[in-house]
Amino acid sequence: MNSSFIAAPFVAACIQLRSGRDVAANVAQASGLIEEAAAAGAQFVATPENTSLMEADRALLFEKATSEDDDAALGHFRKLSAARKIWTLVGSLPIKIASDKLANRSFLIAPDGQVAARYDKIHMFDVDLGNGESYRESKNFGPGEKAVTHDLPWGRLGMTVCYDLRFPHLYRALAKSGASFLSVPSAFTKPTGEAHWHVLLRARAIESGAFVFAPAQGGKHENGRETYGHSLIIAPWGEVIAEAGIDPCVIMAEIDPAKVADARGRVPSLTNDRPFT
Repeated sequence: MNSSFIAAPFVAACIQLRSGRDVAANVAQASGLIEEAAAAGAQFVATPENTSLMEADRALLFEKATSEDDDAALGHFRKLSAARKIWTLVGSLPIKIASDKLANRSFLIAPDGQVAARYDKIHMFDVDLGNGESYRESKNFGPGEKAVTHDLPWGRLGMTVCYDLRFPHLYRALAKSGASFLSVPSAFTKPTGEAHWHVLLRARAIESGAFVFAPAQGGKHENGRETYGHSLIIAPWGEVIAEAGIDPCVIMAEIDPAKVADARGRVPSLTNDRPFT
C-alpha cells in the first residue's frame, strides 16, 4: 500500500464476549454481535481471544480443537464475512497443529470470505499471579515465530494477541513495518486487567502512533475463570474513543486514518530511534 495514500474514515467495531465450553453456542453469540455491528455500519469487526472456546480441561480442549481446514467456527465466520461484505478479525481460535499442541491463532478474513492473514500468538502466558491463579499456556499451545501485518483498504494492520501486549518491541516492529492499526484480541484476567489493561493499551497506541483495537472477553466464564472485559478502541494520540463494560456487547467508533500521520508528525519517535549498546 502506498504510504502517502490517506484513506477516508471507516467504522470499526469490537465484539466483547463471555465464551464458554460449547463451541456452537460461542459461535452463535459472536455471530449475533457481528451481525449487529455490520447492520450498524461497521466495515471492520474484531472479536476477542478464545472466540470459539474457553476450555480449561486439557483433554476436552484437544477433543474440541481441530485443524484449520476442519475448524467449523472458522468456516462459519468466513461465510459471515462474505455475506456481510466486511473485514473480520477473529481474535483467536484453538487450531490443532500436532497431536499434543495447538496454535492460539488469529485470523483476518476479507469481505470475500477468504483468509487474508493468520497470526499465531508469539508470547505464551506462563505466570503465577500470587492470588492462587496459575496459567501455563505453553502446556497446550506452541508459540508463533513471525510478526504479521496485512493491508486493509484504509491502512496496514499489525496482528497480536493478548499477552503480546506486554512486549512493546513487537508493536514497535509492527509500526515500523507500516502498521497504522494494531489488533489486540484478549482474555485478560480480572486482576491483571484492573492493574494494567488501560495503561498498556494506551501506551502501545501512543508509542506506535497507531489505532488500537482491543476486543476482550469479560465476566465469569463456565470454566470458573474471570476475565476483565472493557474492550477498547484507542486513537493514536492515546485517547479512548470507545469502551465496553463487563458484559457481551458491541462497541464502535469512526476511525480516521489521517490521525496516524498527525500523531506521528507531532511526536516522531518512530523516526527518531537511534541504535545503542
